[in-house]
Amino acid sequence: MCGPGVHSRTKAEKLAALGYVAFAGDYYGNSRELDRLDDAIKLAHSLFDDTTALRRRAMAALNQLASLPRVDSARLASIGFCIGGNFSLELAREGAPLRGVVSFHGGLHTERPAKKGGVKARILACTGGDDLLVPPEQVNAFQGEMTAAGVDWQVITYGAVKHNFTDPDTARLGNPALEYHQLADERSWNAMAAFCKEIFA
Repeated sequence: MCGPGVHSRTKAEKLAALGYVAFAGDYYGNSRELDRLDDAIKLAHSLFDDTTALRRRAMAALNQLASLPRVDSARLASIGFCIGGNFSLELAREGAPLRGVVSFHGGLHTERPAKKGGVKARILACTGGDDLLVPPEQVNAFQGEMTAAGVDWQVITYGAVKHNFTDPDTARLGNPALEYHQLADERSWNAMAAFCKEIFA
């Protein structure tokens, strides 16, 4: 949620355990970890105000991953949690050479919607039914955007689940809009694992 911390490293290690090369990008820059949700939202909005710069930063992380010696640059995916989900979806909208994108409780809005035929990746978005930061109208708009662009997409909505549902340490942020949900965390991870098997088959 708030920078490249324990949550990001834990998920990257779990991906590596599945046999993938995992790279955790630093989307805020300078390895900043933020302890307050308000600070994270403020910084995130400053990034969203310049979609070109945001996509450039995301592409830099993707290029770094693709350059690693154990990585097949023709078999790439981007997986993001919270703002990382936004970054992953913006990569897809930019037409990055990705097999797939997975967003976990990421924002689904954009200032630059996907263009018809411009998205190469298949997309899986996992979201909470009670997520105040990603409300139903945003989910519906995203689905309409993806359909209009001709994207192979799927959205999984977990009932009675709030924002940041994959982070066991979410309570530290002290915001009632955020809540860890173990079952949704496990279900969404399993959905991602199945999705990756499909796109890399």
